Formats: sequence, C-alpha cells, structure tokens
Amino acid sequence: MSTPPIRLPSGVRDFLPRAAARRRSLAEKVMAVFEAWGYARIITPYFECADVLERGLGAGGRASAIRFVEPGTGEVVALRPDITPQIARVVATRMQEIPGPIRLCYEGAVTRFAGEAGQREILQAGIELVDAPEPDGDAEVLAVAAAALAHMGLPEIRIDVGHVAPAAFVLGSAPDAASRVLIASALGRKDRAGVRSAARALPEGIAPLAEALATLWGPAQPTLDKAVALPWPEPVMAALEQLRVVLAAFGELAEQPAPSVTIDLGDLRGFDYYTGVRFAAYAGGAPDAVLRGGRYDELLGKYGRAAQATGFAIDLEAVAQAQRSIGVAPPSAVIGVAVHGAGASELARALRATGLRAVVQQRAPEAWGAWLRGAALDAAIVGDQLIGSDDGSRSAKRAIEEARAGDTKALIALLKAP
Repeated sequence: MSTPPIRLPSGVRDFLPRAAARRRSLAEKVMAVFEAWGYARIITPYFECADVLERGLGAGGRASAIRFVEPGTGEVVALRPDITPQIARVVATRMQEIPGPIRLCYEGAVTRFAGEAGQREILQAGIELVDAPEPDGDAEVLAVAAAALAHMGLPEIRIDVGHVAPAAFVLGSAPDAASRVLIASALGRKDRAGVRSAARALPEGIAPLAEALATLWGPAQPTLDKAVALPWPEPVMAALEQLRVVLAAFGELAEQPAPSVTIDLGDLRGFDYYTGVRFAAYAGGAPDAVLRGGRYDELLGKYGRAAQATGFAIDLEAVAQAQRSIGVAPPSAVIGVAVHGAGASELARALRATGLRAVVQQRAPEAWGAWLRGAALDAAIVGDQLIGSDDGSRSAKRAIEEARAGDTKALIALLKAP
C-alpha cells in the first residue's frame, strides 16, 4: 500500500514569512485603528457546539458551517464560518450585566464550506457595536470602517451603503417563494428587464417599485433623492430618511479625507441577516468587496439579550491579495542578522538590545546568501565580514569591534545601508 502524498485540505494554505508578514501587518494595523476608536479586543474559539453557533447564522451561514463530532463528548460541533454570532453569544451571556454601548473587536480565521470547491479559510478582522441605536451607531461603524480602510494601502476606496427596507417590502409582497427567488435573482444581476418580467406576479403598484430597485445605485445624494421620489409606504420612507441621517452623521464623524460613498438599494447580499443599514467597501486591485457589515438588531435576542447591534468584518486575505496585485510592497521587517564565530552570543545580545533580530548560527551553511534568504534575514556577521543575502561580502571590522564594546551605531548603519 503506497503512502498518501503530503497535502493540505482543499481551501487552506500555508503562508511563508513574507506572505505571513503582510497579513500580520494588516491585522495589526486594523486592530490598532479599532482600539483607537475605543473597541476592546476579544478572542473566541475556532469551533463551538453546532446548535449554539447556528442560532446566530443566516441560511447561508448554516449551509457553510463545517460540522464534526467532538470525540471527547460526542457533541456535534462546527468550525466558525462567522465570528459575529460568537460575539453575540459572549455579550448575551458572559457580559449580560454590562450596560451598553459595548464596543468589541476581533481578528482570526473563519472556515466556510464552499460546495464543490471544498472549504475556504478566510482571515478576518472586525468590530461589533452593541446597544447603540440608529442612526448614531450606524454612522460610527461606517466611520471606523473608513478609518481602517485608510490604513490598507489600497487606491480607489469606496463604501457602498444601502438599507434592507425597500427590497424587503418588494420581496415581501411576492405571492410565493418562487416569485421571490426570481425577483431576487434579477435584482442581484441588476437586470431591469428580468425584474420587470418577474415582477408581473406582484400586486399592482409594486411592480414599478421592484423595477426601480434595479436602478437605485450610484452616487449617494442623487440616488437617495431618486429613491425618496418613489411612492414607497411610510415604513420604507422612514428607512430612507434614516439612511440620509446616517450618511450626514458619517460625514461629521469620519476622519478626513473620507472615502467616496455610493448607494445600492437593490443589493440583497445578507438580506436574511441584516435588519437596517448595510454596507460593503471596495478598493482598487480587489475583484469583490473587502469589507461587509450592517445592522443586525435581531441577533442578540437569539442568545437571550434583546439589543440593537451593528458591525462589520474586513476580509484580510482579499486585502492582502489586492495589495500584491497592484504592487504594494510587503511590510519592511526589522533588520535581522545571523552571527557566527567567536563571541557570537555576546554580540547577538547587544544587537537584540537595540531592537534588531539576531540569531546565533553555530554552523556555517554551505552558502550564506541562500540560507539568509530562506531564514528571512538580511545579513550574516562572520568574523569581521558582513555577508549579505546576495552573497556579497564587505569588511566591517571596526563597526563589529565597536558593537562588541557596546556601541552598535556604526554596525546598524552598515546593516541599513543598501
């Protein structure tokens, strides 16, 4: 019987030092932004009891959850496809006595089943704002999203905002599930003719509203003006006015320069999950949204605490790939050196004390350059020579002697020199 090949499951991957550094740098940057806005970091487990986790998942989330039997207890557990339900559980149980608003942030991996493609592991970072009503809570999370996106190093950032009320009214007027599916599918494609055809099943007066939804996207102010000119029922009109107030409050709260804002009232992604304002962010180099979020006022009640809530998650992997596609360089690591030969330990300690990375290499490799590149180090100190990752060598006798005596400035200058 042959030995199976060494492999990874579908949808997951290893990140070598440069790729890992890019993703860790992104996570650290966005988490620093979240904490600067007053959000406290929380860590939740990679898997939970399936029935508990699934209380907070929409139909799509439940379908994407990967389940297995936990050997110790026999419980059916699930890898988390989303972190927001975990935050809801924590707030409703572990933090039930803490009054709102509660501001929490997180970063970590989620795993989702993706049909024939297998599974997909996604690196996320996000915030959740609990017990913050409309419109102030929505404006705040939009402002935090804009601040985080500003640190991503991507061009052409745009936040696309909507509200579930208009589409909910149209789809709720459909006579049956089949009609709803046809209308939703056409709206998802922005297919005005398809919407017109599918909307024939709607009551008189609502079909034109359905068709209009396929056109209600574009620059924020004119699109919103176009929407409010239509004969919506009072609850939808109130929601559109609420959206106008949210955008005005966002303009006041956001750090400048704020990204451009567009509106799309026909976007149905997350329709069964969000209850009010929803939004997504796009950037140059990324084929799809790099951030999604919105209001989910019904979620915490499923865990025992009725509370309004809103938040978003950034797809760090999508941001990392977008950075690479447009040529954004990975973050510069702290200079790292290998020290070889007599007195290596003492010299390495002196270099670490200055903030450099220093490793004692007891055995010289066959080729210093190839080894340094593989070890993600910049240079090797061998005797009185400084050897670079390109195998180039230069004398650094005086600088090394000064470093051994405790003065590392000259050696650090040499290491930083091209």
